[in-house]
Amino acid sequence: MACLLKSTISKSDCRPFWVVVLLLGISAENTQAKTVLAVPQHVSLSANYPTQQLSISWFGGKATIFEIIILRTEFNETVFYDTVSAVVNQDGGQHQWTWTSVEPLECTSLSVKICSREGNARSEWSEPQILEGRDIPSNSDAQMYPHSKVVSVGSNTTFCCIVAEGMELKKIYYGGTLMNVTRLSRRSYATTAVNQTASRPSGTNVFCLPHGRNVISGAVIFVGYPPRPRKLSCETQDLISAVCHWDEGPDTNLQGNRTTRYSINNRYCPQKSCGTPQWDGSWTLVAVNPLGQYTLTDSAELDHRVCPVEPVNLTAVVQIFNVTVDWKWKYDYSNHELVCQVELVSSNTTLRNFSGKGLHSVVLLDLHFDEEYRVKVRCGSQKHFWKWGSWSKAVTFKTKPYVPDSPDVWLWVNRDSGQIIWKPLTRWQSRGQIKGYQVTFWSPGENEPSVKFLSAGNNFLSVNLTRWASFSGDNKLNATVTVKAVGGVSRPSNVPLRLTANFQPGVRYNFSLYSCPSDFPVLMRRWIGYMQELVPSSSVNLETTQQDCDVVLTWDEIPLANRRGFLQGYNVYISNGSQLILLANLNIGTRTYTVKGLSGSTHKFTVKAYTSAGEDTGGTAAISMKECGDGLILEILASLGMVTLLLVTAAYFCYKKRGWVKKAFYPDIPEPKLPGDWSRTRGPLDLKPAPHSMVNIIEKPERDLIKDALIAIAEEEEIDAGDGIGDEPVDTDEPQSLRYYNQVVDERPIRPRFPDSSVSSSSSVDSANTDVTYTGIQTSCSSLVFPSDSQSPSEVFQPHHSLPVSSGDRGGGYQPQMHPVASASSEPLEEPQALSSGGYKPQSSWLLDSPREADEKMSPTHSLGSPTSVSSSQFLLPDGEEHKEERQASSSAAAWFTNLLTSAKP
Repeated sequence: MACLLKSTISKSDCRPFWVVVLLLGISAENTQAKTVLAVPQHVSLSANYPTQQLSISWFGGKATIFEIIILRTEFNETVFYDTVSAVVNQDGGQHQWTWTSVEPLECTSLSVKICSREGNARSEWSEPQILEGRDIPSNSDAQMYPHSKVVSVGSNTTFCCIVAEGMELKKIYYGGTLMNVTRLSRRSYATTAVNQTASRPSGTNVFCLPHGRNVISGAVIFVGYPPRPRKLSCETQDLISAVCHWDEGPDTNLQGNRTTRYSINNRYCPQKSCGTPQWDGSWTLVAVNPLGQYTLTDSAELDHRVCPVEPVNLTAVVQIFNVTVDWKWKYDYSNHELVCQVELVSSNTTLRNFSGKGLHSVVLLDLHFDEEYRVKVRCGSQKHFWKWGSWSKAVTFKTKPYVPDSPDVWLWVNRDSGQIIWKPLTRWQSRGQIKGYQVTFWSPGENEPSVKFLSAGNNFLSVNLTRWASFSGDNKLNATVTVKAVGGVSRPSNVPLRLTANFQPGVRYNFSLYSCPSDFPVLMRRWIGYMQELVPSSSVNLETTQQDCDVVLTWDEIPLANRRGFLQGYNVYISNGSQLILLANLNIGTRTYTVKGLSGSTHKFTVKAYTSAGEDTGGTAAISMKECGDGLILEILASLGMVTLLLVTAAYFCYKKRGWVKKAFYPDIPEPKLPGDWSRTRGPLDLKPAPHSMVNIIEKPERDLIKDALIAIAEEEEIDAGDGIGDEPVDTDEPQSLRYYNQVVDERPIRPRFPDSSVSSSSSVDSANTDVTYTGIQTSCSSLVFPSDSQSPSEVFQPHHSLPVSSGDRGGGYQPQMHPVASASSEPLEEPQALSSGGYKPQSSWLLDSPREADEKMSPTHSLGSPTSVSSSQFLLPDGEEHKEERQASSSAAAWFTNLLTSAKP
């Protein structure tokens, strides 16, 4: 019950809320219904067809916001629908709003309706107003819009084609491009050109083709650029007014009435330049065309922008060496500083500058005679130079001719004949056109001179000197040369003639050149020469000298009187039987020459001097060469070099093949290997036979053990007892000790040679005393004892000759090899057969290692042979004093060769 009550109460509480909301809504609706908006009245339409703008005006009461709808009348299609805020005319309360159409307004009829709006309230729509298009039935002809429109490059333009009544559209072309078409009305069709490019100056054609007819309707579109002028500058020519110039900039692509129009300070300028009657100081250029306008400005002071006009009425007053050029000015520049430039053109072009206040005349100096010139002038401001003015018209004049310069004349003589020669005049020296030359000959003793006339192209005259010498009694003759030109005759140039006997060939003469500007000749130059050169009349005096294996040739100069020409050099020859061989060609300043590398024999040399006419007979000298030591020394050096090369090659071969040489000539000796640590302390080597292996002597060996024996050393107990070792029986069970002394230390490491070391012997490399116990070995000298000092070795050493050494295997026992030992007995001991049988035989070498060993050679321990290491190359005990030096030498050579072969392994 409580929940139901609560639910009932809750529902009853919600009802007043909804009632309040409903009442408020009804109240608001009633309030809006009470606000009545006036319908726009007197709607009028005004079309601007070139700009495609539609102006709409109306009276709308107090409303400020309106809804406007524009429809294509025939198809009732909405073109524009939006809420706008119109401009209100405060005087009459009229509203106005402008709409720009994408399509030309001529394409089809448009209907316009307006309603007022205030918040959510809206008035009724006004009566529709219609802007009639050109597609109405009364206009039955085909048409195309827009006509002759001007648009910017990159813009979009919509065209419409109105076909004739009763026709259908087939195609629309923009230039040569087929376009997509949209239908606007029963007769009107539209297309849009996007991102248009610049058209031709005459425009781009747009046309449409209907079905069933060949009638074409079209229009022209002009696509270009707005104006972009540049470089505006204003100047003055009359010091009062201003003239402005500018560059039109890039082509706008528009012509005719669409071209750009210019104005300066609001003054129309029909051309690219425009002026103002007064100097304003600042100027503004405005360029306008259908696509826009552009503005440029410039400012300056009058004195800084003076550009004089071109000079007029040029005249030239010609004189002998110069010309005066005058001109006139259109404006008064008498108080203005000017700088003028004169261009003078003849064979080349030159520019000359002149300056002055109000300058109107200049004098041109240093002109050529009888030369045609062309001259023109331009001027500028000197103080604040702005730029050159325009060139004047050119004026032409010709300078007057003048008397030419005197020619340079000289005489060329060849035996009985000669030539009078003069240098042709330059254009400057002639001072006008040359007509010819006059040559006059005269002698002091004659009254009538001889005259010769030559044309302008000649510059010499031949003379017979013998004939003139017969005419002249004192052998004197003068020649005069004058130049005849348009401007007059030059001063004469005189040449006196030295008429003497004929010149002799090979004779040296001195010549002098004189200038004759007056009655007194002036020396200008001297020469020394020959009328004809000959070969020298005498030869050089040649001398030879030997220097080692070289021969030095020296000679003296040929006397001047015997040269008969200018010496040009010397040729050095060597005689090869009847033939001369050229060795060198020397200049005139060299009079010595060295011939190198000649052998010891007789050689003959010839030196000839020569002129332009040829060689002389030549000076000859012979020399008998003495033996030079250079050849012998070279032969000795060559022999030594060959021997050295052979030795180096052999040494290099032996070094590279040292492994092979060592193996072939000095192979490695097998070394015994003993286990354990061997000390290096010098001491006796005690050998004791093993008790478990005995050796019995069954027969006497056939050898003398006096020189080659293994000496058994008794134990200390036996020596103390004083018993004779030689009296003991051979077959004994007690091991005996054999003591070896190693006197030579071998620095080479002991290397194993056999896998089984039990039957190998070893020697201590660095020790002096090694004890080795022999087990079960019975030698042929086991009963020997060391003799006393009073006994000889032959008396003490008494081997058992009837008992040979025997074992289970005859070749398996240890048998040290022995060398003969020096003793008092002169009879050699024979080596037993048993010792030479199979088994290991260590090698021995008798060589002293130190003087101490030599002193101890007569001791009992050194009187017999001593075993050595199998890897040793020397005997361990000395062999006697008589062979000491020989063995020491052989030991040094063997050691060096051993070190060489073992220094590195290949």
